[in-house]
Amino acid sequence: MDSTSPRVPARVTALGGGHGLHASLSALRRLPLELTAVVTVADDGGSSGRLRSEFGVLPPGDLRMALAALCGDDQWGETWARVLQHRFAGTGEMRGHVTGNLLIVSLWELLGDHVVALEWVGRLLGARGRVLPMALTPLEISAQVSGLYPDDPERLSTVRGQVAVATCEGTIEAISLLPEDLRACPQAVDAVREADMVVLGPGSWFTSVLPHLMVPPLARALIETDAHRVVVLNVAPQDPETDGFAAVDHLRALLDHAPDLALGTVLLDRSEAEDAQQTAELEALASKCGARVVVADVACDDGSPRHDPEKLAAAYAGILAGL
Repeated sequence: MDSTSPRVPARVTALGGGHGLHASLSALRRLPLELTAVVTVADDGGSSGRLRSEFGVLPPGDLRMALAALCGDDQWGETWARVLQHRFAGTGEMRGHVTGNLLIVSLWELLGDHVVALEWVGRLLGARGRVLPMALTPLEISAQVSGLYPDDPERLSTVRGQVAVATCEGTIEAISLLPEDLRACPQAVDAVREADMVVLGPGSWFTSVLPHLMVPPLARALIETDAHRVVVLNVAPQDPETDGFAAVDHLRALLDHAPDLALGTVLLDRSEAEDAQQTAELEALASKCGARVVVADVACDDGSPRHDPEKLAAAYAGILAGL
């Protein structure tokens, strides 16, 4: 077996949302895997927020992006990925809506089942994997934030809603999810429990990655699974959500929200490992939860703070080869 060919069939479950999960799935679909994406459902902005408010459905946007990432590189896959991501222009009521969001909500209404409808979309696209919501209940993110009062920087304020949390100028100390009686997606919980490898990150740390740890059945599955757990750190902080965060701060925030979570690998881009002291702190913290830090060149060469799918695929393949 060479370094780019994981064991087959490896079952990999990737958790996240938005552009971070899109990058991870774009990498993982290049490998011969049984791939499942488990996606956050707390978006309340843009087209997703409008559809959520009008129809009372799960916000479809992050689910759509995950499906688009799983489209193949052939003409069929590339065409459907573009169709799915097409955003309407104009000046009327359709302005800003995305084709894929409308397709997903249409199937939810017709079929009455979130998971079955997403399977139908995946079949239409020829998606190389399946996409599941992390919960069957539309969720709201609530954050405890410090630094919003200059005269009392330690004072905590409650900020609610994904967009509000993601754009908040303070320091996010902790998050929780509402409603408290949320319903986890059973298939998502099973996908974590049955996986050979589970991937958390990259992505918006507090609004796309950490929410998975706030869904009790999913959190228990992450703690109890026999899968090798991988945390993929961002190649740069996100402004303002994690402005000023070093790599170790991302891992510390994750473990603060899931102190019983054991990890196997923490994947760090080479550019983020240039600070020897910060890397040593990251390695020390990773060792406390059973993980080793793997440094690899996974960032895009154009200098943008994004993961390169081919480089990230090679890093994933290397981790899988060592299982």
